[in-house]
Amino acid sequence: GQGLIAGINAGLKLRNEESLILKRNEAYIGVLIDDLVTKGTLEPYRLLTSRAEHRLLLRHDNADQRLMNTGYDIGLIPEDVFKNFKKKLDDIKKLKAVLKELFLVPNEHTNKKLSQMNRSNIRDKVSFYDLLKRPDYTSKDLIAFYPELTFSEEIYNQVDIEIKYEGYIYKAEKQASKMMQMENVIIPEEIDYKLIKNLANEAREKLVKIRPRTIGQAARVSGVNPSDISILLVYIKAIK
Repeated sequence: GQGLIAGINAGLKLRNEESLILKRNEAYIGVLIDDLVTKGTLEPYRLLTSRAEHRLLLRHDNADQRLMNTGYDIGLIPEDVFKNFKKKLDDIKKLKAVLKELFLVPNEHTNKKLSQMNRSNIRDKVSFYDLLKRPDYTSKDLIAFYPELTFSEEIYNQVDIEIKYEGYIYKAEKQASKMMQMENVIIPEEIDYKLIKNLANEAREKLVKIRPRTIGQAARVSGVNPSDISILLVYIKAIK
């Protein structure tokens, strides 16, 4: 993983372009490199899901949605692959729209068909989109009522995941967005931590050694406390 990023950034440097830095909510490689830079390791590093606070966003099913645009922008993704990816996104959007527009009405015919499919009966009019939030329903059940729909297996599976975990995903994205605000505060490269008064000695030593790029990264350095981050923020604001 580190070799891949090193190779990409070597190529970007030759083209006088900005380095690629994957964030902790974008890829496990981002978690790995950030951990090694901010925390270091005295033994072989193992990348476990428990190390990633945004693991709900770093799912295997959405790897292309997280990284395909980045790969295409830096020239690693062929045009035909990217075109297929864009079609996949369009199909996901279309299927979600269909699920919101189509409703099941609780009548004898509907419930009889649901029983034949080993699905629970319905008592109220409900959209397929809301129905999918129940554990025993999948988007492919839609075909039994509307056989003219022709989406691929991959699209049905992706939509199932996104709708069933919608609430949890939204909460995780909100939390990631909040944390990204700290990642957007860049620490000046020329900063001299020895000039910052009231910083704890341990925090000063770690910051001098690691030289974090952002406030978010500095906050993850072991030995740097929230009070140290507050002092650092005030200092950065004062020197700008």
